[in-house]
Amino acid sequence: MTASTANAQRFREFKMPDVGEGLTEAEILKWYVQPGDTVTDGQVVCEVETAKAAVELPIPYTGVVHELRFGEGVTVDVGTAIIAVDTDPGAGPAEAPAAAPQEAAADEEAEPQGRQAVLVGYGAAPSSTKRRARKPQPGVPAQPEPAKAALQAELNGRAAPAAPATPVAPAVQPAPAAPAAPAGSAVPAAGRPLAKPPVRKLAKDLGIDLATILPTGPDGIITREDVHAAATPAAAPAEAPAPVAVAAAEPGTVDTAARERRVPVKGVRKATAQAMVASAFTAPHVTEFITVDVTRTMKLVQELKQDPDMAGLRVNPLLLVAKAFLVALKRHPEANAAWDEANQEIVYKDYVNLGIAAATPRGLIVPNIKDAGAKTLPQLASELGDLVATAREGKTSPAAMAGGTVTITNVGVFGVDTGTPILNPGESAILAFGAVKLQPWVHKGKVKARQVTTLALSFDHRLVDGELGSKLLADVAAVLERPKRLITWG
Repeated sequence: MTASTANAQRFREFKMPDVGEGLTEAEILKWYVQPGDTVTDGQVVCEVETAKAAVELPIPYTGVVHELRFGEGVTVDVGTAIIAVDTDPGAGPAEAPAAAPQEAAADEEAEPQGRQAVLVGYGAAPSSTKRRARKPQPGVPAQPEPAKAALQAELNGRAAPAAPATPVAPAVQPAPAAPAAPAGSAVPAAGRPLAKPPVRKLAKDLGIDLATILPTGPDGIITREDVHAAATPAAAPAEAPAPVAVAAAEPGTVDTAARERRVPVKGVRKATAQAMVASAFTAPHVTEFITVDVTRTMKLVQELKQDPDMAGLRVNPLLLVAKAFLVALKRHPEANAAWDEANQEIVYKDYVNLGIAAATPRGLIVPNIKDAGAKTLPQLASELGDLVATAREGKTSPAAMAGGTVTITNVGVFGVDTGTPILNPGESAILAFGAVKLQPWVHKGKVKARQVTTLALSFDHRLVDGELGSKLLADVAAVLERPKRLITWG
């Protein structure tokens, strides 16, 4: 076994895994370990945020943390090494493998990579990828490295180190000596600039030529920061300042730019925005409304809070709205379906994964209760409480948000009467539950103060026509008006 092989086996790199559903990148939110800390197989070392949720990552090695490859707040592509662990610290000093640049792993001129890391099992095959040597241009003699650096510096308008007296071909003139380049700068190698495809796209969107950018990444890789720096207008030289015309502000005007904040759209917020746009302009939405007297339901909520079978469980009006929705779907199973555009089929589902829209500090997420229609009321209350608590802590897993069939959004907690909710992508219906308010209501022929709410049901008109949607919504309202129907209809 060679020294390099033994060294590679000793220092193990943990790569950013795909934490679910083909995600391509994640942001490192927090490191729980630092270089020098001892870690064990399965220990959580960091928390990352994907386009779905925040996830804690366990490491599959035991040893001592040698290096953290990225800091907190950095977005890292799946398959990129984020931490190196010395699995045999007692063997004495050794040189850890060099960090592979994130952008270089996806350069178009690199050899194909192996399988990407996945969270379960970490089944990533080790890659033996090596970059192919660049082919020399026809008719151009090969040049020693100093001459190549000088020629590239001349083309880029940058300084080149003085080259030693070396015989060169007559057709190539030696580059004139120039002052040394500033410390910390690097002269990119000849050929196509090295940058990852997203970085290339960013440069294209900003109108920046990659060949004009001085790379700061490892091995001459152009990073996102390099592109943004190139896009920022450079300050005028101090010796020749450009004249600046300062216009007097008109009376009554206010400089609003100084009172604005710009926050990058990423993570859950970005995923939610993309999903809502896709849903709103793909599925033809229809929204219907109904106002209902829920006085009996509110009394039942108070009674259930005192029921021994519900002890320790979270009992609130949303629980009974969820149960009423499930009962109505059982009476109208055709409304629980999905549209398969690729196969031009309607997929009717004999199970209900009930989504609950939850507002979190990271944005709106919609985890769902699996097979909710088969659960008893205490089971439903237990899972609903766990779902809300996990969402507020930001610990909802991507799996908990996958596979939903219908959703409830409780806008009433904000004092809102109702709204026109947008379907969660891939689902057939979403029910908005408005605020419960004491209002004058005709009850048994007399005007009385009753507890009233407004429900709104949005549905995909490709799957649910007006008659079916109306019956579904009317049945939800009927159960909430007379909750004993939970027994007779359930």
